[in-house]
Amino acid sequence: MSDFLWTRPDTDPIATLLMAHGAGAAMDSTFMDKLATALAAEGVAVARFEFAYMAGRRTGGSKRPPPRADKLIGEFQTALQVLLKETEGPLLLGGKSMGGRVAAMLGGGGSLPGRVKGICCYGYPFHPTGRPEADWRLAPLEEAKRPVLILQGDRDPFGSKVELDEMNLPDHVTLTYLEDGNHDFGPRGKSPATLDGNIRLAAKATAKFTTSLET
Repeated sequence: MSDFLWTRPDTDPIATLLMAHGAGAAMDSTFMDKLATALAAEGVAVARFEFAYMAGRRTGGSKRPPPRADKLIGEFQTALQVLLKETEGPLLLGGKSMGGRVAAMLGGGGSLPGRVKGICCYGYPFHPTGRPEADWRLAPLEEAKRPVLILQGDRDPFGSKVELDEMNLPDHVTLTYLEDGNHDFGPRGKSPATLDGNIRLAAKATAKFTTSLET
């Protein structure tokens, strides 16, 4: 789990993002590859890691559902401690979907290192897919002790723009929408937006967010 998959910019990074995967796709999924490459093009180094349940699948382990998100905070914390020793400069915590949720949970802890400047969530799972009537997962965002950036497809079934327009998020949370994007930022064929374009916009928003943070 301390074996990071690195994607680095050609120049000194403006920050390093410790990025976790979502519930069902590994750290080297197509989405994660595209996002890491786009982030590096904007000057953000990306260190991807896998939770133990996902790493176990690579060696023929069970494909059971992942543990509850709160059970993964310790693994994210361990990865952060390793990264602190291997890098210098400002750090971001983040992830895809569930990974972003766990990053936000860790960001609400009482012993967050000072080098951690912000949290980036790519497709935040505000509620179970297609079930806005269920309990919303707002506590990690509300309790985060660092600024939070959420990149969200505007028709994400885990929290769409229409649904989120009715919500009041904390002032330290910035929400940026990707045009006609689903949970993986992909638009429909009739949309003028593209998947690669939305991912580039997410990376640019991340870089802008990063440079706005206190370092």
